[in-house]
Amino acid sequence: MITLTEVLTLSGLLFAIAVAGVFLNRKNIIILLMCIELMLLAVNFNFVAFSRFLGDINGQIFVFFILTVAAAEAAIGLAILVVLFRERRSINVEDLDTLQG
Repeated sequence: MITLTEVLTLSGLLFAIAVAGVFLNRKNIIILLMCIELMLLAVNFNFVAFSRFLGDINGQIFVFFILTVAAAEAAIGLAILVVLFRERRSINVEDLDTLQG
């Protein structure tokens, strides 16, 4: 049986890896989006773990809403990246700081 502490440790480790990925790699937007998704996954682990520990289904229901928002964010983010790549031929963050409206 997996205990609550083990799940929270895994969640904390995933969140720390995602934060380190954001701070260490600020050049590639795709990796930044993947790190944000990893952060959301760590939060979802916490919700499911506490929902199971407390015997309440509300945490698991909330996870479905988070997954829906994460899927929409990923789809919109990747669509924007495709458009930016077609315009600039690069997805580096440093090359995108000169956007003109």
